[in-house]
Amino acid sequence: MNVNKIALEKHKQWQGKIEVKARIGVKDKKDLMIAYTPGVAAPCLAIAKNPQKSFELTRRWNTVAVITDGTAVLGLGDIGPEAGMPVMEGKCALMNIFGGLDAVPICLKTKDTDEIVKTIKLISGSFGGINLEDIGAPRCFDVENRLKKELDIPVFHDDQHGTAIVTAAALLNSLKLAKKKIEDVKIVINGPGAAGIAICKFMFKLGAKHITMVGRHGILVSGDKTLSPAKQEIAKLCKTKKGGTLSDALTGADVLIGVSAPNCITMQQIKLMAKKPIVFVCANPIPEIAPQKAKKAGAFVVGTGSSEFPNQINNVLVFPGMFRGAFDAKAKSINDEMMIAAANAIAKSVPKEKLSTEFVLPLAFDKSAHLAVAKAVKLAAQKTKNIRK
Repeated sequence: MNVNKIALEKHKQWQGKIEVKARIGVKDKKDLMIAYTPGVAAPCLAIAKNPQKSFELTRRWNTVAVITDGTAVLGLGDIGPEAGMPVMEGKCALMNIFGGLDAVPICLKTKDTDEIVKTIKLISGSFGGINLEDIGAPRCFDVENRLKKELDIPVFHDDQHGTAIVTAAALLNSLKLAKKKIEDVKIVINGPGAAGIAICKFMFKLGAKHITMVGRHGILVSGDKTLSPAKQEIAKLCKTKKGGTLSDALTGADVLIGVSAPNCITMQQIKLMAKKPIVFVCANPIPEIAPQKAKKAGAFVVGTGSSEFPNQINNVLVFPGMFRGAFDAKAKSINDEMMIAAANAIAKSVPKEKLSTEFVLPLAFDKSAHLAVAKAVKLAAQKTKNIRK
């Protein structure tokens, strides 16, 4: 099947994957007076007195803005905001299908961090949450951090945290099969970009103690002033004192998480790893090593970002349930506890009798998994009192 050819034809046929529909009926003059003028003045005045009423009297409570600047679209790179629109529309459609959310794609024609932050702040009153998508590093870190401080609604950068959560879920189940504990295993992350750094931080929060981050020039070492600020921070967190190559890092490693580039890992490097190595190679559309080669080299569990192979590590298992749960709880942000709850919920969505090296994550179409994430996230928000007053 030529997926690209079919997708292009379908997109031309669809002319968009989402649409706006009225939720009300306007059959006569009375309906018109209540839905619009003069009756609409009553909710307007109520919101003017208390802006929080906008979550009760409008669709804001259920609406997510999916926002990009088009600089890091899938594996395609900086292709521009208009070219990022098909991805944003797809994201919005999936939020609706799997989370019952109303989502709006917004593609910004600027690469300026201040302009991006200002624009999102200016439109934030129309939305219940902000999903940042496909914004290049290191700008994505600044945008998210500033918005989290300056907005009182959930802000979630899916390329960072969605990837971290679903990767963690896959790892938790893989470790069960390998009969290893997260606090004991040696983890190597290849690719210190937005996803790799977020995965690293999240793994530490789950209890990991031994993580090595590797970039294109080798192991990131704590105290190396030639690194970018984001890389310096993660190297310090990893407490890595000795440099070296990817092969050096992989020697005796239990887990390899690749979020880097196609075909950059060899079978020989997989053979350097410990017994029952867990290998997640998530570069898209071509992984760091072909799954068949990784298995042949001795990998115990192999996961990729592709639906062509078993164990697809797919963010769609995260973001619909994350926002559904956050909205249902009336959460004012997305905190660590909510993300940890989401990871555990995804992992537990694979029944014990079905858990295997070829099935460590639920399928994207498993509605029970999305419901489990939403429920877990809601409970975590409530337990941590992370809710609007």
